[in-house]
Amino acid sequence: MAMSCKDGKPGLDNGKYVRYTPEQVEALERLYHDCPKPSSIRRQQLIRECPILSNIEPKQIKVWFQNRRCREKQRKEASRLQAVNRKLTAMNKLLMEENDRLQKQVSQLVYENGYFRQHTQSTTLATKDTSCESVVTSGQHHLTPQHPPRDASPAGLLSIAEETLAEFLSKATGTAVEWVQMPGMKPGPDSIGIVAISHGCTGVAARACGLVGLEPTRVAEILKDRPSWFRDCRAVDVLNVLPTANGGTIELLYLQLYAPTTLAPARDFWLLRYTSVLEDGSLVVCERSLKNTQNGPTMPPVQHFVRAEMLPSGYLIRPCEGGGSIIHIVDHLDLEPWSVPEVLRPLYESSTVLAQKTTMAALRQLRQIAHEVSQSNVTGWGRRPAALRVLSQRLSRGFNEALNGFTDEGWSMMGNDGMDDVTILVNSSPDKLMGLNLSFANEFPAVSNAVLCAKASMLLQNVPPAILLRFLREHRSEWADNNIDAYSAAAVKVGPCSLAGSRVGSFGGQVILPLAHTIEHDEFLEVIKLEGIGHSPEDAMMPREMFLLQLCSGMDENAVGSCAELIFAPIDASFADDAPLLPSGFRIIPLDSGKEASSPNRTLDLASALEIGPNGTKASSDYSANNGCVRSVMTIAFEFAFESHLQEHVASMARQYVRSIISSVQRVALALSPSHLSSHAGLRSPLGTPEAQTLARWICNSYRCYLGVELLKSSGEGSESNLKTLWHHSDAVMCCSMKALPVFTFANQAGLDMLETTLVALQDISLEKIFDDHGRKTLCSEFPQIMQQGFSCLQGGICLSSMGRPVSYERAVAWKVLNEEENAHCICFMFVNWSFV
Repeated sequence: MAMSCKDGKPGLDNGKYVRYTPEQVEALERLYHDCPKPSSIRRQQLIRECPILSNIEPKQIKVWFQNRRCREKQRKEASRLQAVNRKLTAMNKLLMEENDRLQKQVSQLVYENGYFRQHTQSTTLATKDTSCESVVTSGQHHLTPQHPPRDASPAGLLSIAEETLAEFLSKATGTAVEWVQMPGMKPGPDSIGIVAISHGCTGVAARACGLVGLEPTRVAEILKDRPSWFRDCRAVDVLNVLPTANGGTIELLYLQLYAPTTLAPARDFWLLRYTSVLEDGSLVVCERSLKNTQNGPTMPPVQHFVRAEMLPSGYLIRPCEGGGSIIHIVDHLDLEPWSVPEVLRPLYESSTVLAQKTTMAALRQLRQIAHEVSQSNVTGWGRRPAALRVLSQRLSRGFNEALNGFTDEGWSMMGNDGMDDVTILVNSSPDKLMGLNLSFANEFPAVSNAVLCAKASMLLQNVPPAILLRFLREHRSEWADNNIDAYSAAAVKVGPCSLAGSRVGSFGGQVILPLAHTIEHDEFLEVIKLEGIGHSPEDAMMPREMFLLQLCSGMDENAVGSCAELIFAPIDASFADDAPLLPSGFRIIPLDSGKEASSPNRTLDLASALEIGPNGTKASSDYSANNGCVRSVMTIAFEFAFESHLQEHVASMARQYVRSIISSVQRVALALSPSHLSSHAGLRSPLGTPEAQTLARWICNSYRCYLGVELLKSSGEGSESNLKTLWHHSDAVMCCSMKALPVFTFANQAGLDMLETTLVALQDISLEKIFDDHGRKTLCSEFPQIMQQGFSCLQGGICLSSMGRPVSYERAVAWKVLNEEENAHCICFMFVNWSFV
């Protein structure tokens, strides 16, 4: 029987077309929001429970829900298309404006070229009029002349503000600065916006244009609140506010920025901020530094800070048709690079770094908040996106506080132990500890009355930050001391505990529980669960599971100028939003402005190598070392809560811990450097290329030949699929060379986990190192059988990981791997049902 779908509210009554009553529609809508796709049983239950629907057949209810879902889908698609259309329209407008600006810049350059050519010809005819003054003034005729000093009266400040506004607009939409497209940033409908950096101007400058789904006043409110989105901002103090006759405001600000590393002092600024509305309705917020030359109000120097200069900068916010705003951002700074060691000066002289850390961060914050407004759903662990964003900001801010260790926050420096590689700071400030002196779910109060921070910085050569950070995140056991991790967790969560003689247990493998991934940015917020083993009855108060809240950013190998961070803090299992946090972690900052010398396809393991592409056929030269050197500075900071009478002991422990981490990082950095990789013939070509696929095929064919069964389930998709299946095989599969002292050349993911290593460091492990005495004797007796018969089945036993941890296995199979010419290529081992003891 036919049914009408007009307005989505028709029904059938004795074969005739009828409409649902408003009360029925309201009831159905209510049910739809609770359950958009009810089952047949559920629909019948709805009819029974809702008397107003009793005269409607279940089939009609089913059709109504189908139509309702269809309308919802169409509405969402229409809304999405409208948003894309608005974005494309706004982007087109921005591109047209950028084209006009470039046309004006070309005309200006043509005019200046003709002027200088004419002036050069005229100066060659003049034999005596060659004073420096005449040449300079004629060559710079288009520059704005210096204004006489203004006083600190409202009229004088307004004069400075109007001049700041004019100069800012000339940078935002004019030709006052020569802008070039930022490397790696291509404008388009899916990009964050149009991002440009300065070329040949005073200081460093960056500019961005983009569309955000927020009203101009809301945009201005967010951008003025710098500490909420600029991770390097320590504080902004508004010292005075003056209204202007045109409805604007002039504010006098004191701004402090954290130092990104222990090797440089922090920066501060003394600023004038001018907020006004233009004739076309655009909202402008512009800023500049106040200097003594302007004879305005001054701010005396502050200890431990270097006074930097902000040249006219700010935000031009224009309302967009259909909602939202088009925003132009300009950041122009002189960061006084003379005040930092020469090796760090590229960090303070790079417009690309400024664009990544400040300009693009502002756009990301706006787009993140707009996304949260439109998608106000609950994410990981029952938290809304805004709450997770605040948690990530708390982690970042806490790490910066520990790293800088300002005296006005209560930090004081301890004497060193004769070496100055690790700096120790102690804080007994009540404000610092206020969040730590809490009673937790077990009603056992924390009594730690001091916090200690151990920090250090080191220079890394030829190691891409993104790759090193990924290793630190995924292979915690290779650098972390589990007992100290447990002590840190207990000190924060449980209360009185002493590192000396305390049996805090040890923690095994880590489980990563994702919480959030910020949009359009390589940043992750996650919870790390470390599972405890070996606790004694006396340790009943110690946590058997340890949780870390972790912020990870900068793992995009293609990003230019961005730093990589891994910041974490112990948290209670209840994980309250106001939980006390003592952040620790790593920050790796690239010092070279160009792209990383290594190929973006270099990976730490086979899993990521398999993601190169559908064919996985990158040239081997991409994987080997490239010309050029990638330099970066790594800063390490670890915080510990403790009782004051244990200060000397905890300080000694912290020094040794950070030194051990530095040693581990140096070892890993050496293994990850392209020069180290190229020295091993076995790793010249990238894993995931035909060479690796061929090895997987040889392994499977040889297993079938000698044991008469298939190693892998056939998928019929070729060698690439075999490689993926072998990589994800649940048993540990590893190959070793046919040498007098066999070393490992390949292992799947389970094999790497069992050995607690990576493909990079795999070749440093010999076969005999992983077996105990009994295992070595068994292997020696079985080796001739492997060579003659082609395979051997070994009884279960115990072996050792590269970290010295015992691993049990139920049984093992060893077989020869033959190449295409039927020659022995290597020996493959498969350990079945292995586990750490």
